[in-house]
Amino acid sequence: MASTSRSHEKEESEVLDELQHDAFKYFLDKTNPQTGLVLDSTWNDSPSSIAAVGFGLAILPVSVERGFISRDAAVERTLTTLRFFANSHQGPEPDGTGYQGFYYHFLDQVSGQRSWESELSTIDTTILISGMLVAAQYFERDDPGEHEIRELADQLYRRVNWNWAQD
Repeated sequence: MASTSRSHEKEESEVLDELQHDAFKYFLDKTNPQTGLVLDSTWNDSPSSIAAVGFGLAILPVSVERGFISRDAAVERTLTTLRFFANSHQGPEPDGTGYQGFYYHFLDQVSGQRSWESELSTIDTTILISGMLVAAQYFERDDPGEHEIRELADQLYRRVNWNWAQD
């Protein structure tokens, strides 16, 4: 009976490992390497979702720990995303990615411009910023790339104007 239980636990562990790796592969395969924006779905012409970007940032530290990606590669992917958002256009114009530190729910994966006349989303911005903060907490080494991650995440977090959103 004990060997059957151990065998069952091993099967569950292998299934969980495979599931985690497949989830990571979605973010690996569906992220634009120039912007760091992650597709909302696998549907044709799907835009990027800022919530998916937040989840994609949060999954990178886990993936480093699981051995799915090297730390250096995860740092580069994180920097690509954070630099994109730090340099993205903030304003009410149609080509903006956000306004007042908040971001439009859906963005074009290549240009980063607002898609589908989507709304500024407090919830999805929170998920995005949370992913940034997870990355900033994890990448705590004293090297230039990891230092830049922490600086950019802090800058983007502080850009969000919560008082403006209360109106």
